[in-house]
Amino acid sequence: MHPNALLDLATDLVRQVLKLDQPADTIVSAFFRKHRNLGPRERHSLAETAYAVLRRRLLWAHLAQSGTGALERRLAILAWQGSETFLRGALGSNEQQWLTQVREVDPASLPEKVRFNLPDWLAGALKTELGEEFPALVAAMEEPAPLDLRVNLLKAKRETVLAELKEAGIEAEPTPYSPWGLRVEGKPALQKLPLFLRGDVEVQDEGSQLLALMLGAKRGEMVVDFCAGAGGKTLALGAAMRNTGRLYAFDVSGYRLDGLKPRLARSGLSNVYPAQIAHERDERIKRLAGKIDRVLVDAPCSGLGTLRRNPDLKWRQSPKAIEELTAKQAAILDSAARLVKPGGRLVYATCSLLRRENEEVALAFAAAHPDFELLPAAELLGVAQVADAAALDRDGMLRLWPHRHATDGFFAVAWQRRA
Repeated sequence: MHPNALLDLATDLVRQVLKLDQPADTIVSAFFRKHRNLGPRERHSLAETAYAVLRRRLLWAHLAQSGTGALERRLAILAWQGSETFLRGALGSNEQQWLTQVREVDPASLPEKVRFNLPDWLAGALKTELGEEFPALVAAMEEPAPLDLRVNLLKAKRETVLAELKEAGIEAEPTPYSPWGLRVEGKPALQKLPLFLRGDVEVQDEGSQLLALMLGAKRGEMVVDFCAGAGGKTLALGAAMRNTGRLYAFDVSGYRLDGLKPRLARSGLSNVYPAQIAHERDERIKRLAGKIDRVLVDAPCSGLGTLRRNPDLKWRQSPKAIEELTAKQAAILDSAARLVKPGGRLVYATCSLLRRENEEVALAFAAAHPDFELLPAAELLGVAQVADAAALDRDGMLRLWPHRHATDGFFAVAWQRRA
């Protein structure tokens, strides 16, 4: 495709994602369905440029003020993630001169808000939480997330998968913490590899793997994944149970549960029972009250721990939305707790960075439920053979940060119901 035409498409895509009326990945997917003639490299350039604009929106908008023409075109030029030669071929002499001048600006000379690329309410909350570490988090969030895999130990061993990836020319290494994980170099196409088609691996961030490890599901138990979604953690739990017992995958969204079906077929699991529920007090939940060994509540949340993958979230969330989410989180956790039998384990988790959705929800639950006692995260993870488990524990709870642990941002806390 001619450079001018591709830059025009990038401009159009940037214009669409900046409306912020839908998730960016949904917009990008729809855009590519409309433009089916695009090759892999062209798709990569367009998608990564759009995400780069979202990651550093305030910085690019500040620098773009000096240019002329459509703002979205200037943003696409500044954030371009394709070939530099290709980009230059799409620019007129005035644009080339402008781009050279803009690139000479030292970002350190710009206002803090522009450099950190966060809405004020979110920057304030994270500064309070992290103090001097805040700039390091911001820098980590502006980088693309790594590609992590979970080895399905029901079908394969990590060493075997590692060797097969190497044979396929794909560099990978064991994840630092999870005994199930591999971190892959770059973004290779895995979907057509035999090991993927066989169900030997699933794409799953290391942090998400650690949530399943913290639940500690065992052979023959009754386990509930209360907010299962597309089932990434469900599959990890089923493998940990060695395909025994009974594993319920509940979610209010039938659409999300549909995403579990092909993954479940590849996994070789037969102990998983997906079920759509109407709400957290569904009749199916009532029938299982006090009967479940382990319950995982990966609650609906702001998703702000996944900004490396979903940079639009920081512009689409708001303090009011967070307030509504925390009320929902508390209600879901309270209902899920009713399922846990005496001596059973309950894990509450989010992929949020905010204390409001994490520790505050957990502490409020603990205060209202004295029959649940805290299980220190470091001890649970140590038993699960997680490396350096103590480094992941804060006040007995699991806290993962992109700049510290190279995972998505995750929180989890575990309790045991007193007998």
